[in-house]
Amino acid sequence: MPEAEAPCWYAIRVQSNKEEQVKRTLLRKIETHGLQDKIKDVAVPVRKFEEIKNGRKRVRSEKIYPGYVLVQMVLDDQAWLFIRETAGVGDFVGSHAGSNKKPYPLTDEEAAQMFGGTEEEAEKPVLKIDFKVGEQVKIKDGPFEDFDGVVEEIMPEKGRIRVTVNIFGRAAPVELEYWQAEKI
Repeated sequence: MPEAEAPCWYAIRVQSNKEEQVKRTLLRKIETHGLQDKIKDVAVPVRKFEEIKNGRKRVRSEKIYPGYVLVQMVLDDQAWLFIRETAGVGDFVGSHAGSNKKPYPLTDEEAAQMFGGTEEEAEKPVLKIDFKVGEQVKIKDGPFEDFDGVVEEIMPEKGRIRVTVNIFGRAAPVELEYWQAEKI
């Protein structure tokens, strides 16, 4: 008996904002048609991030690649046509539209990048700091409360920003937690 092929990840184009719907449809069809041995997984790559709004910290997620869904499968004619004929699916990335050429699988490095790095990195929420360098802010907490300044540096790994404020006629850099400032 020949050894079974190892499943590989393939990227497929889908209608924008329909990624989760296509994923659910594919998973339901895979189970209905008994193709679990060929199509192992369907995923929408997302990135988790923390944000503070109205004084509350919450973890949210956003799609890393809107308009794309990843499918882990053993590519043969049956599985290939099964995916292509699913409502909302455009075509495989790496194949020419309308051609019968099979797509190339993602490399392990490409698949890891599509999922946002290693599994540990993908699970750890990233801090989303909603400031831009050069933006005017008002400090709302701490020793420099009610001072206005300009964002000079954003340090998301530390959850901090560096703001230049004018103190006694001189520009002084102040490092703050990102939640201590608000846009003007």
